[in-house]
Amino acid sequence: MKSCWIITKDHKTSLEFRDVPVPQPKAGEIVIQVQASAMNRGEIFAGGVVHGGPEKHGGNEASGIVHAVGEGVTGINKGDAVFGRVRGGFAEYALMSVDQVIPKPEKLSWEQAAAVPISFITAYEMITMYGRLKSGETLLVMGASSGAGVASIQIGKVIGARTIGTSGSQQKLDKLKAIGLDVGIATRKPDFAEAVMKATDGKGVDLIINGVGGSVFAECLRTLAFRGRLATVGYVDNVFKAEIDLNAVHAGRLEIFGVSNARLPASGKAQSTAGFVRDVLPAIADGRIVPLVDRVYGFDELPAAKDCMESSAMVGKIVIRIK
Repeated sequence: MKSCWIITKDHKTSLEFRDVPVPQPKAGEIVIQVQASAMNRGEIFAGGVVHGGPEKHGGNEASGIVHAVGEGVTGINKGDAVFGRVRGGFAEYALMSVDQVIPKPEKLSWEQAAAVPISFITAYEMITMYGRLKSGETLLVMGASSGAGVASIQIGKVIGARTIGTSGSQQKLDKLKAIGLDVGIATRKPDFAEAVMKATDGKGVDLIINGVGGSVFAECLRTLAFRGRLATVGYVDNVFKAEIDLNAVHAGRLEIFGVSNARLPASGKAQSTAGFVRDVLPAIADGRIVPLVDRVYGFDELPAAKDCMESSAMVGKIVIRIK
């Protein structure tokens, strides 16, 4: 089968198409015939903790049709329409652990379904599992046009939170207001604290999703309310270190945490997926949340999709149509 691999050399990533055998499911696994997959910055970013080695089969999420079922798997049948986190989604067939299998709602296209797993489960972990965001609280999303940023805004609105987002593009912020962003701040610099405090009448925000990185970390701390929480999920700026005002953390009873799958065991991934299915999937199934697909590329156009991702031109997800 045709597949695409991510190669890292000299701190840069490139894509390589390869013909490889169709995977066979082991116990507790299924194989899907991939209809669509999606691109994530962590896969193609050569630094930090996310990428995962000098070469790997690309594609961490996909939608498709169940092709084969491994030993001990029950309740999932050949021909079922599913989506979820996978291994090797940039291919005609991909492996999926049974605890990552999510039935595809009828409302979703294959492309929309492929755009959900990584961004929405990550956002769910940050907002609900660790961030404990409640109705009436305020959410600040740094780099709001990213896949995880958009998902965070959408989940936040379903919860009943007020949403604030930053982006270097006013045009992107205008698009995000159509899906529920309440306040947009156009900036790429750590200069947003005053605007955030003004938007919250001096209270500050209850939860921050920082997908930008270390260059805005100190400014984020300055915008937190008492008992505020700060999630770190990415570093588009390539800045991995930041100054921490320990007095502010101490006095404000602030919480700082990170969300990554790099060291998360299978049991943790299963727990987050089950929580997402319970708490968020109903809103996707009934249309309260519509996954935002920015653009769709064909399988052979993966290099162009990678260029688009690296240019940060998208609002929401970049999807690859496989079948």
